[in-house]
Amino acid sequence: MRYEGIVYRPPSEARSYILQVTIGCSHNACTFCDMYKGKKFRVRPIQEVKEDIDMARKYYGPNIRRVFLADGDALILKNSKLLEILSYLKKAFPRLERIGIYGNPRGILTKSVEELKELKDAGISIVYMGIETGDPELLQKINKGVNVEEMIEAGKRVKESGIALSVTIILGLGGPEMLEQNARGSAYVINKIDPDYVGALTLLLREGTPYYDQVMAGEISVSTPYNIFQELRILIENLELTNCVFRSNHASNYFPIGGTLPQDKEKMLRTLDVILANEDLKHMPPDFSRLL
Repeated sequence: MRYEGIVYRPPSEARSYILQVTIGCSHNACTFCDMYKGKKFRVRPIQEVKEDIDMARKYYGPNIRRVFLADGDALILKNSKLLEILSYLKKAFPRLERIGIYGNPRGILTKSVEELKELKDAGISIVYMGIETGDPELLQKINKGVNVEEMIEAGKRVKESGIALSVTIILGLGGPEMLEQNARGSAYVINKIDPDYVGALTLLLREGTPYYDQVMAGEISVSTPYNIFQELRILIENLELTNCVFRSNHASNYFPIGGTLPQDKEKMLRTLDVILANEDLKHMPPDFSRLL
């Protein structure tokens, strides 16, 4: 298998064979993100991708059951290319059960619902989409490249196609001053989409990003651990979902919180109330080790 640069995948794809079908991210302009800064976006030639699949078949054998298509927004590929890759994967791994893929909102919006249904029928099982925030002001500040309405439309298209949808938001993205805005705006967008999975991450600042420079210049404040738990509580309190697995147990988070919504909502809120009642937590400063 051949990989270019650092390869990222969702935590739930830890046991998947990762196949790079694109290099980097076509947007690659979010102010807080450094994941693909060292890569220039390009689509890998189909023949290269097939050669990698052949190598994986030779190395792992025919029994691979899960595959994840990278890099940052592999869903931006034309359907004809994706369908060819999916067909080749199924022939190489006849026991394949699940294929996941990153899709940023702009990439998803290049697909119609019918095209997404084609991909579902060909084997795409789950799309991972980064919402980051549902607040209009914050979306502009972080240069996400889409507005609230486009974000909602992208999510709804995936849901309508029948492909499972996992979305992420970032706690602390607006600092303590905008924690309520971030939480309520994100809850609004998530409620409109009604995804299958929600992950609430905590902001990790990365040196070399515009966001980091703004923090160092004093233009943006860093949330304290107490602020993060406040924000998480407001988010969960405002979520009204049909049947969604909610997790805030990423490596970036201070404490793991999770459950299925709506049935576990009150349990999660009670846990957060206990955490927020901790007087020591109220006096903890921002964790500046997260600036590294």
